Amino acid sequence: MRVTIDSTTVDVADGATVLDAVRAYGADVPTLCHDDRLSPRGSCRTCLVRAAGRIVAACTTPATEGMHVELDDPTAWQAAKGAAELIVSELPARALEIPAERSELVRACTHFGITTSSFTGTKHNRGVDHSHPYVKLDRDLCIACGRCVAMCAEVQGTFALELTGRGFNTVVTPGDGGPWVSSPCVGCGGCVDSCPTGALSEPGLLDLRPITATTTTTCGYCGVGCTLDVHVRDDTVAAITPTHGAPVNRGHACVKGRFAHTFTSAGDRLTTPLVRRDGQLVETTWDEALTTVARRLADIRDRHGPDSIAMISSARATNEENYLAQKFIRTAIGTNNIDNCSRLCHAPSAAGLTAAFGLAGGTNPLDDLDHTDCILLAGANPTEAHPVVGARIKQRVLAGARLIVVDPRRTELAALADVHLQARPGSNVAVFNGIAHQLVEEDLLAHDFLDRRTTGFDDLASLLADYPPEAVGAIADVRPADLVTAARLFGQAEHPIIFYGLGVTEHAHGTDGVRTLANLAILRGAVGTPGCCGILPLRGQNNVQGASDMGALPDVLPGYQHITDPTTRARFEHVWGCALPERPGLRIPQMFDAAIAGDLRALYVIGEDIAQSDPHSSHVRAALDACELVVCHDMFRSRTAEHADVVLPAASFLEKDGTFVNFDRRFQRVRPALAPLDHTATDFEILQRLATTLDIDLGCPTPAQAMAECAALTPMFAGLSHQRLDAEGPLHWPCPSVDRPGEAVLYLDQFATPDGLAALAALPYLPPGEQADADFPFLLVTGRRLVHYNTGSMTRRTANLELLPTETLELHPSDAARLGIPGGAEVTITSRWGQATLTAHPTTDVAPGQVFAAFHFPSAPINELTSPHTDAATDCPEYKVTAVHIRSAVDWKFTAGHRSSFPATADQGPSALPDDH
Repeated sequence: MRVTIDSTTVDVADGATVLDAVRAYGADVPTLCHDDRLSPRGSCRTCLVRAAGRIVAACTTPATEGMHVELDDPTAWQAAKGAAELIVSELPARALEIPAERSELVRACTHFGITTSSFTGTKHNRGVDHSHPYVKLDRDLCIACGRCVAMCAEVQGTFALELTGRGFNTVVTPGDGGPWVSSPCVGCGGCVDSCPTGALSEPGLLDLRPITATTTTTCGYCGVGCTLDVHVRDDTVAAITPTHGAPVNRGHACVKGRFAHTFTSAGDRLTTPLVRRDGQLVETTWDEALTTVARRLADIRDRHGPDSIAMISSARATNEENYLAQKFIRTAIGTNNIDNCSRLCHAPSAAGLTAAFGLAGGTNPLDDLDHTDCILLAGANPTEAHPVVGARIKQRVLAGARLIVVDPRRTELAALADVHLQARPGSNVAVFNGIAHQLVEEDLLAHDFLDRRTTGFDDLASLLADYPPEAVGAIADVRPADLVTAARLFGQAEHPIIFYGLGVTEHAHGTDGVRTLANLAILRGAVGTPGCCGILPLRGQNNVQGASDMGALPDVLPGYQHITDPTTRARFEHVWGCALPERPGLRIPQMFDAAIAGDLRALYVIGEDIAQSDPHSSHVRAALDACELVVCHDMFRSRTAEHADVVLPAASFLEKDGTFVNFDRRFQRVRPALAPLDHTATDFEILQRLATTLDIDLGCPTPAQAMAECAALTPMFAGLSHQRLDAEGPLHWPCPSVDRPGEAVLYLDQFATPDGLAALAALPYLPPGEQADADFPFLLVTGRRLVHYNTGSMTRRTANLELLPTETLELHPSDAARLGIPGGAEVTITSRWGQATLTAHPTTDVAPGQVFAAFHFPSAPINELTSPHTDAATDCPEYKVTAVHIRSAVDWKFTAGHRSSFPATADQGPSALPDDH
């Protein structure tokens, strides 16, 4: 449409409002009740203009072809100014003392020239609510615009807020009107970010001193990849806000990315290198630490060969740091013994998606969620582990999309689902085959797509005959009728989308789970077709995708180019200037086994606390202790550091330059908002300095040059550079040239498999590595909590600890009653591999016979219990199924204290358990 603003004509899209047209013209009007992320309200009347001869609210009035808008109409101006004055009349004087950049009200008053109000209002004294560690409410500054309520409902989907009272006494209230901290608020900060007056604020912004610098970067918590603006004052983070208009999070964030930043200035940050002397870690200089590492690595390499050394790189590190890490171990040391934590979470995704479609990433962008009509969510709890994605899923469900959840727990999204298949842990393959069986049985198939673009249908159809609903119901403990309903919802949808998480991958048959889930997308033609929504793995850490993309894996170079391919190897050797080892290296579990066997002598760990996060923790500790040399980079003195010979103090993501790749394959810029603390360094700098100490030139002196070198060697990244990302914003891979955009939707022309066809997989259900039995009658599932992240090393050093100070063991109330365990009681959980003590939390969110806990707290070492069983294809551990025994901790202590033959440690196997365990 063409709209005239004053005397200038502008073009706007169909459906635009007058406000959109005004902004297209380059002007703006105050909008105290309006937020572009929300549905328009039109209640404040401060955006009044004359349009088509009438005085209208610009934010709610549709623009029409040929409309004439007058911005300087005196009647509209005076009416809008009067509305603003009326609002100001009810507020205390301090409302106009807030810096203009933090208050839309102050900016509106500046716009209208308001310094005092001609109206006489009632000055309220309604007090404050500062009970929440982050969300601070000053009721007297509330103008009842409703933006906070709408943010909570429309964007976050929590519905924790409402407006109460009448007239000028109306004010926002959380939950049932009690303290904010006890309300259903999830701490996303959307209400704070949207508040136009400062009535809702946060600790760093209650300080009215100016912000000195703002840096746009990418969040370093989960794999969603939210874009954030980091506001700095006095060289510390004052606040972090979501970047409006960012492609992934769209101006939204979660309690971790938005608020959990004070770990950067924690008192126990490592600020000097540590070396072990006489059994103790003591402070030393960087020169001595690096010289020690270099000398001992060279000595071990010379005595035992390069394959006696291994490196675990980091999914928290940037792409450039992971690229440099794999280059370092392959060139400076001469081995392919490098892996990253994707081995422990999404290695089955890489293997399964590659086998099915050809590339090791999700098929579609998150944006395609906007037009889905059916969501299949399997083995993931995104409202806690990936909150921004969880909120967007809730938005689609509230807008009418159907939701199918496959999860042993009753999560928030499971409670909203049309069908919740509360399947027994370890039964995913049976469930996915059961859904596929019903798709075939009822002919809910994309026949043309299957005929032209796939292989393996006949073999799959033959296998599926063994998975009717009744048989699957018996295996998975789900109702056959629910399985049929789920298949019909998915099969009848025009644009289905699949999200999945670690509940699919972290199993003894995790790769089979990914393949059989991919079957469902293939059967419906939901990948590689126009308008499809595809299949998306939800990555746990911020750069799980990127660490693998960069070749921090034992069998591939950057871009998943196989190390065994002579042509590929020759290309890298030419640029890197040295021969590369031909044989694939060790995976993480193999590294630990090799260390205990005496074959691996040195382990170099970057940014991972493997002694807490990896399964069968006693085995990991034994491997660390068996090594001659253990080196780690970390921000804090972790459990792994306690076993290290050298600890190097590392920078946080807020102090780094580079890129991350999020879960839907977007390369996004990471920019330093803070300078690294004195005597700390980025992982990139540490590796460069260590290589120099070894008299090795790694090249790539800056992260930008490392990205450029990677792009030159990796066809799927050839079009990427820091400069392009800075100019154009995030780009998806593959991005094969500088004149082409990244491919957000994959496989529209053909699949990346050798024959160009999507491969269906006929895979039978196989039982998990462990089963419950008389000795260990419960199944333990591990996972994550909303306010904490991974081992908790960052979030436990923030006020998030006030929101969740400890871990609990969830068990069904019927099990708690049968065991005589009340809520809040200490219980000891024992597996075949170890034991831990937690506080009992009876809840119907778990099924009878199952228990759940997270691994965020060292005081609740849940990975002491998890088993050494791994996925047969990838060695990904089976975190999601561990057989355990539960009893009162008081009874356990009494029994253990009176059995001299029972050792106090948890490192023993089943033979160490008392007879009545």
